[in-house]
Amino acid sequence: MATSVAVEGSSSINGIISEPEIKKLTDLPAELLEYILCFSVLKHVDICNVSCSCKRLHDVCHGRGKVWEHQYKLRWPRLQKYYRHNECCDWLKEYRTRHTVGLQIRRTVVSISKRFFTEVPCIGQVLGDSFAEIESLGAPEHFCVDELLSILNTDRSKSLTLKYYAKKILYFLRQQTILRSLKTFLELPPEQQSALEGAVLVDQYCNPLADVSLESISSQLDEITDKVQKMLKIKNPSHPSLRAGPGSCFSVKDLELQRQAVSALNSVLFEQLQYKGNEFDYYNPLNSYIHQVILRRTGIPISLSVVYLTLAKRLGVHLEPVNFPNHFLLRWCQKQAGSGDIYDFVYIDAFGKGKQLTAKECEYLIGHQVTADYYSAISTTEVLLRMVGNLLNIGKRGEGNEKSYQLLRDSLDLYLSINPDNVQYLLLQARLYFHLGIWPEKVLDILQHIQALDPSQHGAVGYLVQHTLEHIQHKKHPAEPEVKQRGAPEHLDVQFSVGLIMKHKRHTDVPISLNLVVVPVVPRSGYNCVIYGWDPKCTMSQEWITTMRVNQLPSGPNQPFYNVLVQDGTCRYAAQENLEPHSAPLEIGHPEVGRYFSQFCESHYVANEDLQTRYPDDTVETLGTVAQLYHRPSPGHHSAATEPNSHLAMPV
Repeated sequence: MATSVAVEGSSSINGIISEPEIKKLTDLPAELLEYILCFSVLKHVDICNVSCSCKRLHDVCHGRGKVWEHQYKLRWPRLQKYYRHNECCDWLKEYRTRHTVGLQIRRTVVSISKRFFTEVPCIGQVLGDSFAEIESLGAPEHFCVDELLSILNTDRSKSLTLKYYAKKILYFLRQQTILRSLKTFLELPPEQQSALEGAVLVDQYCNPLADVSLESISSQLDEITDKVQKMLKIKNPSHPSLRAGPGSCFSVKDLELQRQAVSALNSVLFEQLQYKGNEFDYYNPLNSYIHQVILRRTGIPISLSVVYLTLAKRLGVHLEPVNFPNHFLLRWCQKQAGSGDIYDFVYIDAFGKGKQLTAKECEYLIGHQVTADYYSAISTTEVLLRMVGNLLNIGKRGEGNEKSYQLLRDSLDLYLSINPDNVQYLLLQARLYFHLGIWPEKVLDILQHIQALDPSQHGAVGYLVQHTLEHIQHKKHPAEPEVKQRGAPEHLDVQFSVGLIMKHKRHTDVPISLNLVVVPVVPRSGYNCVIYGWDPKCTMSQEWITTMRVNQLPSGPNQPFYNVLVQDGTCRYAAQENLEPHSAPLEIGHPEVGRYFSQFCESHYVANEDLQTRYPDDTVETLGTVAQLYHRPSPGHHSAATEPNSHLAMPV
């Protein structure tokens, strides 16, 4: 770095030429040196080396200077939003902290792999331990999130296992943050609780990896409000809601002016923007997520009511949520405020395009009479409980796959965060955790809480306690994972190997969850899948074999069966005679792929270290099969007759 520069000689006063002046890089002004050291080709290692070369450059590369600020923002651009413009901070210290956090996060993600793979039922415990490890770093949470996102944003078909566990930790981490925000929200005075903010928190908790924010949702509702105000301006240029700015809190007192605002709102929302109730796919969970309701412009009564209620408030019209059975409504007072007479209100059906109903007409919606209590206004907390209750019921209606179990778990966690003493849902949570075999220590805590709240539940609690303790005892002496050698005599009929992309020919198989909870559904055929395990014979119960008509297969249950991840997100158990290698291998978009495979290599998946331990011979077998199926020699080239798996060659 002590580069010398010879400057052209110059004449002295007496005409004698002086010696050339020697200039060094370190003689340049600090600003120019900073500019040079901020070139994008220089990395943090280069800056470290430069700063160690001499005191001058060490001073230029000081922690609060531009050089380390440039390095920090160049390497972690997503973190710029956490710093104010021209903020003075120790960038070198920030860089070191973020770098250290990154290394620790990657160690945690790698370590979770073996623990989760061998202890699948204890994912809650594993994630809890990992979360504790991350918390012990004492680093800003956004550093941890940024590193996890960095892992997820690497090459799509590579590092699948690393990404799989990074995604699980990020999911868990963000949910813990949202639960803290929800707790803060619930502690606010009722008049400061917004139904929209509560709905966003529910949405965020169930979709922690999606980009959902209150600011974004509010901005989209501002645009709708602006459209309503423009329509109002045409009909009544002096309407008071036209003077209201975004976020302002005001109330229009005159009932006729309120009617004008509601009429314009209905016209924009349901005629111009075509918002509507989703009658054809009512139990789709997307109908309950507020960002999806705004994106798809469809929802169920309660989610559309939250949108309608929020927009009406911005126009100065005060509406109240009504917990009407089977059909959520809003009520609009037509008389003096504070009236308790149900006939002093008009009831708005947001699901029915803003239709206005009398109290009697509301009963026609559900086909029977109800008491006056059902027409009362409810709190924001009660609105959230009903929203979460809807999601919980959708989870219970699910097909028993990982997706429906996740929704059921998330909605139960949310419901009990809002109403922690609901014995019915506490018992459901304990049963769900017990059924899935997750976090047995947590199950005991839940059961103890139930017993304290309601001693009459002693029978159900005692049964679960006994079996949970047996499970914990079994965990202390876990069985070694079974290793399946292809050369074993009982495995000689197994034709296919893990990692092969297959196509299903017939339909006698059933989806299974990764926790081996078998749930019969309508059989399907012709699907694409990847093998992640096999058995020399069918290992399911006789009841399952009978239900799925396995005996009707030519070889019945006495043939190899394969665990496969299917393109539609299910996990199935397929008979060998129903599978054939795919003629044009493709990636399988299944959420559990990373649990078993490290990468996709155009024609097959590469088993990760854990799966290779269980199927040690399959890697070579898969490569041989792939070479024969998809990388065949050109015509005329003689291939050895003794190539592996010659019986699998695709027809010419």
